[in-house]
Amino acid sequence: MSDSTVAASSERTPQVVVDDAEIFAAHGGGKLSVGLKTPLDSQRALSIAYTPGVAQVSRAIAGDHTLAAKYTWANRLVAVVSDGSAVLGLGDIGPAASLPVMEGKSALFKTFGGLDSIPIVLATKDPDEIIETLIRLRPTFGAVNLEDISAPRCFEIERRAIEALDCPVMHDDQHGTAIVVLAALLGACKALDRDMHTLKIVISGAGAAGVACANILLAAGILDVTVLDSKGIVHSGRDDLNPFKAELAGRSNPRALTGGIAEAVAGADMFLGLSAGLVPEEIIATMAPRGIVFALSNPDPEIHPDAARRHAAVVATGRSDFPNQINNVLAFPGVFRGALDAHARRITEGMKVAAAQAIFSVVGDDLTTDHIVPSALDPRVGPAVAAAVAEASTV
Repeated sequence: MSDSTVAASSERTPQVVVDDAEIFAAHGGGKLSVGLKTPLDSQRALSIAYTPGVAQVSRAIAGDHTLAAKYTWANRLVAVVSDGSAVLGLGDIGPAASLPVMEGKSALFKTFGGLDSIPIVLATKDPDEIIETLIRLRPTFGAVNLEDISAPRCFEIERRAIEALDCPVMHDDQHGTAIVVLAALLGACKALDRDMHTLKIVISGAGAAGVACANILLAAGILDVTVLDSKGIVHSGRDDLNPFKAELAGRSNPRALTGGIAEAVAGADMFLGLSAGLVPEEIIATMAPRGIVFALSNPDPEIHPDAARRHAAVVATGRSDFPNQINNVLAFPGVFRGALDAHARRITEGMKVAAAQAIFSVVGDDLTTDHIVPSALDPRVGPAVAAAVAEASTV
């Protein structure tokens, strides 16, 4: 990479500065409201929307429950469900404090996917109670976006929810992240003219996002993926792994590496940061030439992008004020829209890979090392992802 390329790469997108007063004013009374599809501006309109007209619709649904999909919003409604135990950047703040985040998620669903959604925060961390609640609420919604639930409970809760509910379920912290990471990697490899399948990839973080990213990269045909947790490299010789990490250890780390981050990163082609731990620049310097660094911890990346660019050819973060923002909003609105459009009962691995490829395809001829994924505000992304996911659900 030339000096001029390095200089161009280091240019930051201007950071938007907003003061506290404006932030709290925008959240006053919450960010959501219910809108009407037709106005209630006459006695006739009232009699159609409510009594007595609504009784006819209710009687019809009582006689044929499938009619609820046509005459209610449930079939197109996403439930955004959290217990507030792992809110990005904030940790275990509880259900009430997490509600503004879930409201924001619902706003993103509407803006980028055209879907109505409702935030539901639960005053329990018990997986049995969470699953039971979702089962009882099932007639109200058509899909479930699990959000900000701590690992390893999130793995069990998602698995059980998928088994218990006859509708699409996805834990976005896991799979939304994984989808956009794969899309960004497709872009990085094309920009560098590298074969993705031959890369040696290191993932720092074995929580929800780390495990999901490892799974989608392995499913995409990458053979050499090594994962680190707070105690070092995840490998089969460790006796302190929970069942999810132990299972992952059996499918990853093909070179049987042991030790910590220094041993894992030396000679690696890609570093993917999904933890709050900082990585010294001298460790990133040991990566193979023309490397890729995705430092996604927010608000503070594992390594500052300017430092990473001294040693890597492509650098991405989760922040909007640096090039190559890896943001889940590129994935989840279109994924759920496509699943609901196709009347899918499950969101499959094939649908997730199709979503990643669709995100990557939007970049098109604008691809550079500083533009490996579209902007989070690109209006083309949601429809492209939805179409790809719907098509993948039928194959």
